[in-house]
Amino acid sequence: MALLKLIYESLVFAYNSLVINKIRTFLSLLGITIGIFSIISVFTVFDSLQSNIESQINSLGSNVLFIQKWPWIMGGGMPWWKYFQRPQPTVKEMREILKRSNTVADATFMFGVQRNAYNGDNTVDDVTILSVSYEYNKVMPFDLQEGRYFTQNESHAGRNIAIIGANIAKNLFPHEDPLARSFKIFGRRLQVIGVIKKKGEDMFGNSSDDRIIVPVNFTRGLVNAQKINSSIIVVSKPYVSVDAMRDELTGIMRSIRKLKPRADDNFAINQTDIINKSFDKLFGVLAMVGWIIGGFSLLVGGFGIANIMFVSVKERTNQIGIQKALGAKKYFILLQFLFEAFFLAVMGGIVGLFIVYILTLISSSLVGFNLTLTLYNIMLGIGVSGLIGIISGFIPAWSAARLDPVEAMRSTF
Repeated sequence: MALLKLIYESLVFAYNSLVINKIRTFLSLLGITIGIFSIISVFTVFDSLQSNIESQINSLGSNVLFIQKWPWIMGGGMPWWKYFQRPQPTVKEMREILKRSNTVADATFMFGVQRNAYNGDNTVDDVTILSVSYEYNKVMPFDLQEGRYFTQNESHAGRNIAIIGANIAKNLFPHEDPLARSFKIFGRRLQVIGVIKKKGEDMFGNSSDDRIIVPVNFTRGLVNAQKINSSIIVVSKPYVSVDAMRDELTGIMRSIRKLKPRADDNFAINQTDIINKSFDKLFGVLAMVGWIIGGFSLLVGGFGIANIMFVSVKERTNQIGIQKALGAKKYFILLQFLFEAFFLAVMGGIVGLFIVYILTLISSSLVGFNLTLTLYNIMLGIGVSGLIGIISGFIPAWSAARLDPVEAMRSTF
């Protein structure tokens, strides 16, 4: 009961400080509000970005590996001269992997080039043309708005057929149904057999809406695949770990390419987890910057809280003396002022969190980017502001607790 009474009295004193000294309290708490706003807004943006990026990366599949010429290395310092002479993966190597592997469920071969697409007077510049093997839709599934996927015979024969993105369909065939219509790339006419369902851009600016998918055997005689970055994409069988699949694929690829035991791998096996880890490091650095920026505001806010509390102690010196004369212990006076400082700081922090919340609503409705103020960030904001309040209020509270009751009651402030 004594603790509840103490908390209640501290709340009343904090409220009175806000009501009686509005301007002073507002200016003093402004630092806490700005500091919490700076830190939590940065964390909210980073968390939302990280969530969106991870969701885009994980959409590729956590059980998928990419066999490629170049490793995925984020940042500078990549020894490119080590990888430049490596051969590109081939369809033949993909077939060998499917024959030899016990861990791979499916595999597909893919490479992309940029070309213009034409249909009469309608042109789309720099379209991404994905040349894929038949198994592509099993490894990297996508939804069709209309039409169908290649048959195995069509893919192996390299027929002049294509599956196009929604934007390509709209731009090449603005006034007609694209199915069974034809357009031209590589100087050849292709028939549209399917249209990919519209999805929009992902966090990296990529979109299946602006792609054309064709059988790899169609482009084999039209481009030099060894001069274009290509990939063998493999997906593991159920209950097979990615690490186990990676180890097996390393052995199979070394065997296919007849590498000596001491020779370095002349291929890279990449995993989406590498991208996640790289972004984690980036967001870690940016979060530190957020703490530094917000820290200065919190420092100013802490001095503001300390100033309020010193004034509060001075104004209530006579009252403190009466309390101590009636038997109030030092810890009671100390906690009374600490709670008051805590509540004042938390009030400033709550205002900062409220501003962040308003901005998340504005961002989601106007900009279209979904920002989420998580419970963790809310608790972090309240916790940090409360801690600043306790630290800032300790010295004033300690000075109040040590007052001599007789001298305090004589105060005429």
